[in-house]
Amino acid sequence: MTSRPAAVIILAAGEGTRMKSDLAKVLHPIGGTALVGHAIRAARATGAEQVEVVVRHQRDQVIAFCTAFDAALQVADQDDQKGTGRAVECGLAALPSDLTGTILVTYGDVPLLTGETLIALTERHTASGSAVTVVTSVIDDPTGYGRVVRDADGQVAAIVEQKDATPDQLGIREINSGIYAFDADVLRAALPQLSTENAQREKYLTDVVTIARATGRAVDAHVIGDKWQTEGVNDRAQLATLGRVLNDRICDRHMRAGVTIVDPASTWIDVDVTIGQDTTILPGTQLLGATSIGRQATIGPEVTIRDSEIGDRAHVRRAEVDTALVAADATVGPYSYLRAGTELGEGGKIGGFVETKNAKIGPKAKVPHLTYCGDATIGAGANIGAGTIFANYDGVRKHRTVIGAQSFVGSDSVLIAPVTVGDGAYVAAGSALTHDVRPGQIAVARGKQRNVDGWVARARAGTASAAAAEAALAAQADAAAGATEEATR
Repeated sequence: MTSRPAAVIILAAGEGTRMKSDLAKVLHPIGGTALVGHAIRAARATGAEQVEVVVRHQRDQVIAFCTAFDAALQVADQDDQKGTGRAVECGLAALPSDLTGTILVTYGDVPLLTGETLIALTERHTASGSAVTVVTSVIDDPTGYGRVVRDADGQVAAIVEQKDATPDQLGIREINSGIYAFDADVLRAALPQLSTENAQREKYLTDVVTIARATGRAVDAHVIGDKWQTEGVNDRAQLATLGRVLNDRICDRHMRAGVTIVDPASTWIDVDVTIGQDTTILPGTQLLGATSIGRQATIGPEVTIRDSEIGDRAHVRRAEVDTALVAADATVGPYSYLRAGTELGEGGKIGGFVETKNAKIGPKAKVPHLTYCGDATIGAGANIGAGTIFANYDGVRKHRTVIGAQSFVGSDSVLIAPVTVGDGAYVAAGSALTHDVRPGQIAVARGKQRNVDGWVARARAGTASAAAAEAALAAQADAAAGATEEATR
């Protein structure tokens, strides 16, 4: 049976000054959620009885996100005494005093750490019977990291921070990730013994290793080859680097599940996105938030889709889709904008340079081009001509337009809501519609055409238009005279 930790403590109290941001470091987004959101997910994957986040800097904002992300999450406050040791001490004090078993400690800024790694850490810690097990990695450049010092038997003897390391210790390439498994009783006994006698004047959690060894307890290391899982974010450059690594892994996962991604380097996919088998993602595509893409769809090129559902075999190209639903076999684009509340029915079409908002477009209905369609219901099989405007706003309130099934709206029409066009009805091109149209009727709502002779010659005398008109009229007169002469012969 897989062992599980009694608790996971996530440290998220730091200021993150190197981010140079008004936003707390752990709230910066990566892969569609905040850094600390990834940490919470990894912790939850262990099946721990207790998952807790320790906060201090911008505590209210961090707590608001964390509790919205995971309502069952526990929260502990760190006081003004700095250091990872003090953070864990505050976190442990907020957990049940009789808690026993394994306690994991991780961080709110290590977004690539997986639940699988935390489970493996717990299993190794339990199997070895160690007081402490630390996740370590061997890297080429260990600058800035705490070094793992081993004894003659290869056991972990101590962890030394960069600023406190000797020249020999600085040459060690095995680094401390800061991620630990502790025996609860050992941690509870060691934390009050931590000192601030160090370069940073902080309580180091690493000193628990030294204390455990001093009491004759074993300290183990869980070495992992994937250094990115333990890489933290300290500034925006690191945020971008880890964002690229995370995105590469997301793309790889989808491709191995049967999705074609033509150019992973220009494709960005958030962690919660789902994509069906045999779908093709073309270059320049962003799939964000809780987006779901069906099977055998074609998405891209140059598409951004956020929090939307795209059906099987749908084709979306050069478009932005935000909080919308595109049903199976529908097509969208190019250069379309589907705003919140848009629902495109099965086999329907939203064409080039079309904007929709809160619009329900029925199966096989078409809004092909150059149209604003807001607050509308369009029935199955209806066709909306080019340049149509759904005039939904009267300056105070929004109103709805209803277009019936199999109806036809001619090009360059304005539908002034609220108005209803019945099933099978027609609206003549160029109409400005203000009244309902019953099923089977044709509505013609435009002024009568009137042509005024000689207007350009009088009102625009001396212009290029007047000269062109005069020449054309002279040519017509010559042609007419020639035709008359020919007829009289």
